Amino acid sequence: MADPAIIGRATLYLGDCRDILPTLPKVDAVVTSPPYDEMRNYERSLDSWGEAVWLDIISKLHRATTDGAAVVWVVGDQVRGGDETGSSFRQALAFKEAGFKLFDTMIYEKAQVSPFGNQRGYAQTFEYMFVFSKGELKTANILRDRRNVRPGGQSVIAKGADADGLSAARIRKEIGEFGRRTNIWAYGVGGGDTGHPAVFPLKLAKDHIFSWSNEGDLVLDPFLGSGTTGIAALQMGRKFIGIEREPKYFDIACRRIEDAQRQGDMFIEGRAA
Repeated sequence: MADPAIIGRATLYLGDCRDILPTLPKVDAVVTSPPYDEMRNYERSLDSWGEAVWLDIISKLHRATTDGAAVVWVVGDQVRGGDETGSSFRQALAFKEAGFKLFDTMIYEKAQVSPFGNQRGYAQTFEYMFVFSKGELKTANILRDRRNVRPGGQSVIAKGADADGLSAARIRKEIGEFGRRTNIWAYGVGGGDTGHPAVFPLKLAKDHIFSWSNEGDLVLDPFLGSGTTGIAALQMGRKFIGIEREPKYFDIACRRIEDAQRQGDMFIEGRAA
């Protein structure tokens, strides 16, 4: 294994994550989007490797994470002959089999319509963002940027309906201007002339890193791609480890992370908008 590239608080490895994961220190959070199915030319996808490969990767991620760590796994499904592959669901179940909890099933709603959906069905505009935890989740910095429709004093149900279906007692509660964000997050797709076929939206990466880690924590992306997660982690005051097996993408990631640091774009966000 070649020596990693050290760029500030980022350590970047060129190689197969299956070989590199067992050599790493334990990380506090993982944010990644693996090369699923065959919708993009990533040189090779997890689907083309076969099920045994991503089962191996998931088990190694379990060993590479600290207790309480979150793993954000952004995936979708390809349509083949009118049939969705279901890769996302099989991988989610594999995480549970490996010992992770499925903390939340979130949706990444894209501003653009995907050309890869079923052309006879409704326009495809989302991917899954599975959030897994290794045991009890240790960090949850919940974003509160959803504007409430009726802020102020409100009469609300004290708890859910009773077992017999009757409503519970109501109480008076002060509703703030902003509430918890829902688990459907909308972004434009990542863009720019990077040379990578599917760039991660920077804001998506930053919002997850803010939510599931703290300043100074160690964040991992085992499918580094164009390096967006690394840029986000450093901008959020985290340390970062990235792994990429394709030399041309590794070079792109190194260049983008170096450029971000050169521009002095290092800051801590107290509240992502």
